[in-house]
Amino acid sequence: MKIENTTTFGQLKQSGYVSRSIKDELRDNLRAKIKSGQPTFEGVHGFENTVIPELERAILSRHNINLLGLRGQAKTRLARKMIELLDEYMPIVAGSEINDDPFRPISRYAKNIIDEKGDDTPIAWVHRSERFSEKLATPDVTVADLIGDVDPIKAANLKLSYADDRVIHFGMIPRANRCIFVINELPDLQARIQVALFNILQEGDVQIRGFKLRMPLDMQFVFTANPEDYTNRGSIVTPLKDRIGSQILTHYPETVAIARTITHQEAKLDDTQLETVYVPSLAKDLLEQIAFEARESEFVDHKSGVSARMSITAYENLLSTAERRALQAGEDQTSVRLSDFMGIIPAITGKVELVYEGEQEGAAVVAEHLLGDAIRTFFPAYFPKIEKLERDADASPYAKILEWFFNESGFTLLDDANDEAYQKQLDAITPVEDLLQKYQPEIPLEDKYFLKEFVLWGLVENAKLSKDRVAEGHQFKDLYSNYINKL
Repeated sequence: MKIENTTTFGQLKQSGYVSRSIKDELRDNLRAKIKSGQPTFEGVHGFENTVIPELERAILSRHNINLLGLRGQAKTRLARKMIELLDEYMPIVAGSEINDDPFRPISRYAKNIIDEKGDDTPIAWVHRSERFSEKLATPDVTVADLIGDVDPIKAANLKLSYADDRVIHFGMIPRANRCIFVINELPDLQARIQVALFNILQEGDVQIRGFKLRMPLDMQFVFTANPEDYTNRGSIVTPLKDRIGSQILTHYPETVAIARTITHQEAKLDDTQLETVYVPSLAKDLLEQIAFEARESEFVDHKSGVSARMSITAYENLLSTAERRALQAGEDQTSVRLSDFMGIIPAITGKVELVYEGEQEGAAVVAEHLLGDAIRTFFPAYFPKIEKLERDADASPYAKILEWFFNESGFTLLDDANDEAYQKQLDAITPVEDLLQKYQPEIPLEDKYFLKEFVLWGLVENAKLSKDRVAEGHQFKDLYSNYINKL
């Protein structure tokens, strides 16, 4: 008979079940995972050598934890992944509001039923997925919400005086006894509410409305906080910080490769989109680089951070832009184009906080600047670096391309052109084909046209060509043609 199939306290005792505190439970299961070489926080990327070791040390130390980092740094995800370190099932006294441990009952209800029925006390089993409670800290949260309060309706129905502890309605924290309890954005919690957590963190008990009531709760607390909040909205009161065992700093992905892995894992795409739209490797790199550029941009508020969610939603928008174009053209398959990146601007503008200079430029313009910066960053990895001043222009690898544009009145890439027309346009610029043959001869055929367009955008960003947005697409011209035309 499996332990979780036992239905009475007596059967539970006979099964050999050993009761542990939640912190010991997390610690023991983490030890077992580390010993066996199993991944402890699977699906969280980029923290393998930084955050995860610190989190493991905190769990082994039985600490309550504060995850401190900017938005979009997987703080809540880390907390939720801790569920996997819990036992699959946990026994409670059946009917208990606060998950009473049959071996260590703390509520009057559980104590009374065990005194009355002894080994026949009914047992219920709680799956680990139900042992996670989460509360977003907002200014309107009250002590009653978190800890509990006197319930006058219960007092009236049971005909009890307010002096009887049975009139208490328990808040979220007592109801999460023997669970992981997460308070997100802790600095948003009013100082007086934070003070109410002191006893729970240090002594492990609750005090409600002056009742002489001691309930030694068994909790694993995880808090999350954004360092920006310390100045903008509030702060964590010092005595509360003192009671939190470990404060762990999170961070953004350190490489484009890690960022790509996260985006691919988190993007909500269906099979139809994946079958319809091919995304070149360079397009994926450029998309991630935009976030890296934003975190360094003079137009973006660095203290606010740039969430990893920006890349995820931008990737979803990028595929949707290409998918929409394919549907309009009646095509079953297409490939992402660089001009499709105009479709990700709405995903950027809502997720970056701009400084004054950025507000003056405008969010959409800043988004285009970030795309340009990403192109400029990656261009030397594929083609020779473009020097600002060249002694011999004829010796430049790009001389023939610039000459081609000098001789053309204009070259417009249409946003909604079908693949055949798009490829035919790019193939007309024969010097670009020659450039690819020389410097990227092994480029996959399906990436070829994206790279051709990348050459044009790269020359624009390095001030060798001009690019204008027209109603139907982008027009590329020789840099000096506008001046000559005016003469």
